[in-house]
Amino acid sequence: MIKIPILAAAGLALLIMPFVASAATLTLPADASVAVHVIDELTLDDETPRQDDILLSPAGGDSAASHALPEYCVLVGNARLDGERVRITAQALTCIEAKGEESEIFSGEISAAAYEMDGSYGVDACDDGRCELTPEHVFQLKLASALDIEQQDNPAARINEQRRQAEGAGIANPIPAERPDPDQ
Repeated sequence: MIKIPILAAAGLALLIMPFVASAATLTLPADASVAVHVIDELTLDDETPRQDDILLSPAGGDSAASHALPEYCVLVGNARLDGERVRITAQALTCIEAKGEESEIFSGEISAAAYEMDGSYGVDACDDGRCELTPEHVFQLKLASALDIEQQDNPAARINEQRRQAEGAGIANPIPAERPDPDQ
């Protein structure tokens, strides 16, 4: 048997731990497509041919998309009138993926453009120069480059852990044993 000093073993454990307990990553390959829709109605015309900072969210359950984002995501993009189509590009996203009582937060940049579900470029939502896009209109965002976002710090998870410990679910603050009141 090989004897390893205790301090050396502890140091080795600390070196190995970051590889074992690495943070989660939200990953999608380049050219992946995800089904989305606008959160608020969008109207573009000759007087308002562009709108920045529009909000999009995933439209789950669509089979034409190659990938799916977590259910709770908000994407930020820009829209502009382009002939009889609306060009939409997405630049940022924030997603929360819930797993039981735990949740993971991902926030970062994305480079994606909108396509109709049939694969044609831009969103077909125009009639006689006026484009109206409603939350019911589902389209695809195709990624221009791979998405690789590390999990962000989640202060709410720490607060929830402290709450569970305060309620007796954790070791740090167990529920005291029931004892008779000495004043009675």
